[in-house]
Amino acid sequence: MLQHAKSPLLFEIFYECQTTRARTGKITLIHHHVDTPVFMPVGTQGTLKGLLPQQLEQLNCQIILANTYHLGTRPGFNIMQKAGGLHKFMNWKRALLTDSGGFQMVSLLELAKITEDGVKFKSPYNDSDCMLTPEYSIQIQNTIGADIIMQLDDVVRTTLTGPRVEVAMNRTIRWLDRCLKAHQRSDEQSIFPIVQGGLDPKLRSECANQLTKREVNGYAVGGLSGGESKDEFWRMVYLTTSILPKNKPRYLMGVGFATDLVICSALGIDMFDCVFPTRTARFGCALIRTGQLNLKQVQYCKDMRPIDELCECSTCKTYTRAYLHHIVTVETVACHLLSIHNISFQMKLMKDIRQSIKEQRFPEFIQEYMLDLYPHKEYPQWIVNALEVVHIKLL
Repeated sequence: MLQHAKSPLLFEIFYECQTTRARTGKITLIHHHVDTPVFMPVGTQGTLKGLLPQQLEQLNCQIILANTYHLGTRPGFNIMQKAGGLHKFMNWKRALLTDSGGFQMVSLLELAKITEDGVKFKSPYNDSDCMLTPEYSIQIQNTIGADIIMQLDDVVRTTLTGPRVEVAMNRTIRWLDRCLKAHQRSDEQSIFPIVQGGLDPKLRSECANQLTKREVNGYAVGGLSGGESKDEFWRMVYLTTSILPKNKPRYLMGVGFATDLVICSALGIDMFDCVFPTRTARFGCALIRTGQLNLKQVQYCKDMRPIDELCECSTCKTYTRAYLHHIVTVETVACHLLSIHNISFQMKLMKDIRQSIKEQRFPEFIQEYMLDLYPHKEYPQWIVNALEVVHIKLL
């Protein structure tokens, strides 16, 4: 399924799982191609904490995220323009995605005032005011030059109910039209609209249906993974992928736990992002198939094994758990070493998902994955429920 040749985003679906909604394909962007399903690491300030761009290339990372609000505040629009965009500024030759700044309505709520015009922020760096409108968000993103850019959406806390959720959903649709009108680089950058609507199936459905009427190259699912129950979470994902068109990529924002990546791939999601792998590295935690190793724990002080004996990352090839225990949360190099491993873990997981879809054994992959994670078969009910709707019964 290939979109028009002049588009800055071409999406091809290569294989579809015959049981679930999972598919594997390739997104071709101006700067690089992206194999899907994909996990995109987050570099808020134009850098992944603890890693160089060249190391991300070595880890076969094809696309990363940066944050419009933070980059627009510091170093600011003028510096970004002078640098010739973020690719040049950070020396990253592969694909970039920028979020719109909308999420800061939640994360920096005490600093933000939301009106129909946009969002007025007080800078967390100084006391200056910044008015982030749909037009200004797109202007900043046009200057940053990411391959995929996000509309400014009206974001409310996931657990919020009542009239404010409907107001935000409708405003998100109006703001999308303003974003599309303001977009100056549609031959190089693709705007993704964001499906909002909280945990209300009617609002979610209405928003998704409205957004599909616009001429866009892909869609994002926003406003989830923010404190709601896992059962509410997967149901909203499943509902949204039921409505969004099959021939365009679907991006689930802010989701990065391994189990969520596996399940939401089965529910029909193609793209994911999260700060989790690098953030948990800073706390001394390494990701493994059965969960996490907290290397601060004293049990690792004499453990001469690598984090994961099957992992091929440079950290696992070179350093022991004992050494990492000695330096985690104390020396900055520990954050670097664990970030390499954790990003490598996420990349390998997504590669395994893609390979199993290609070989038509994705259901078996999920069954084995969950059995590794829950060897006593005490599966959380939400996992059982989510997989049942895509016709997978756990072992």
